[in-house]
Amino acid sequence: MGAVPVYRWRLAPDGLATVRQLRALGLRPGGQDVAAQLERPRRRRDPLVAYLYRVEQAKPVRPMTPAKRAALAKANAARRVCPKCRRDAGYVIPPSLGMCTPCAFPEEQRAA
Repeated sequence: MGAVPVYRWRLAPDGLATVRQLRALGLRPGGQDVAAQLERPRRRRDPLVAYLYRVEQAKPVRPMTPAKRAALAKANAARRVCPKCRRDAGYVIPPSLGMCTPCAFPEEQRAA
């Protein structure tokens, strides 16, 4: 991305924003190309990079439709169901365990 201007951390001009900043304003990039790049230096590592977009070209966020809301609720519910015992765990099952805590750590292991 050599043709894109690069700014140091906190030194970007007004009128440019990151995706998170656009979202806080109720906007989205809307298909526009990256206008600039922001770099935050770090010790002994590569700098953190954030892409900036023009606020005046940003479009409003699309509203949540009932179908999207239902699909999101179904996906979140699926993350709570244990694949081993098929019960709702009451929390999002950690990917590191892959199952609810009682299935991952049965009673005989906890007592030892």
